[in-house]
Amino acid sequence: MEENVIFNTEDVTNNKIMGILAYLGVLVLVPIFAAKDSQYARFHANQGLVLFISSIILFFTSAIITFIVGIITFGLLAVPITIILYLAVFAFWVAFIVMGIMNACSGEPKKLPLIGNITIIK
Repeated sequence: MEENVIFNTEDVTNNKIMGILAYLGVLVLVPIFAAKDSQYARFHANQGLVLFISSIILFFTSAIITFIVGIITFGLLAVPITIILYLAVFAFWVAFIVMGIMNACSGEPKKLPLIGNITIIK
């Protein structure tokens, strides 16, 4: 969806909660299934789904990096690296959730930075 698309005011009003739910992890499934006909809800469900999947990928990548660093350093740097990586991933996740919810509340099709151009749900 292009940034210059304007949503129907009634669609935004009726589905603002669905847009917010889209950014709350597994709750992204609610707008996917409950608001299939809403262009507004589907836009935010796509953004939320991309965020959810990218967060899972980042957490697993962090675990793999931590495991490799632990093996290489005989466990000496495993704890500090784990703390740093997981705090960074958590900060990314929370910041993007807040941005997504703010975008959903605004009623405009603002994409999330870095991951917003990925389309899973059309």
